[in-house]
Amino acid sequence: MPFERVRPPAIADERTQLTGWYDLQRALVRFKAEGLSEADAHRAVLPSSPRMTVAGLVSHLRWTEHCWFEVIFLDTPAAENPQFTEGSEDLDFLVDDVPLAQLLDDYERQCARSNEIIAAHSLDEAGHHQDPDWAAPTLRWMVLHMLEETARHVGQLDAIRELIDGETGYY
Repeated sequence: MPFERVRPPAIADERTQLTGWYDLQRALVRFKAEGLSEADAHRAVLPSSPRMTVAGLVSHLRWTEHCWFEVIFLDTPAAENPQFTEGSEDLDFLVDDVPLAQLLDDYERQCARSNEIIAAHSLDEAGHHQDPDWAAPTLRWMVLHMLEETARHVGQLDAIRELIDGETGYY
């Protein structure tokens, strides 16, 4: 099935353009994962990154959305996840027992929640997480960071997918 690339309008306000480009990158995550078997979705193909799988990247992106917009911006308690356990770096990538369809659905729900938060607040509003060693950035900074983070991981998904089955591109 061809992927319909929906870009934001060329002439629009900042919020429309930021969220438009961000939503395009998010849609590419699903596109790069669709059609994979469970075995391939959980298979590591990059020797230097044995934890990095399609399923692991989708899981990581879901938890990163949660962390930036709910935990840091709204200052809500972190959900149960190994990512938030002291000394357990990158455990959010280890999801061998979770079906890819569930991970994609969880990611889409988290993106919808993040979009609600973004729509309800000023881009100039700073995050509310209280940490004496670090001042939480503005919502604008978080959206830009997550746009960069998501796009970087889409590039990794693109490379992983090509190594798995030769699928390339987004059209």
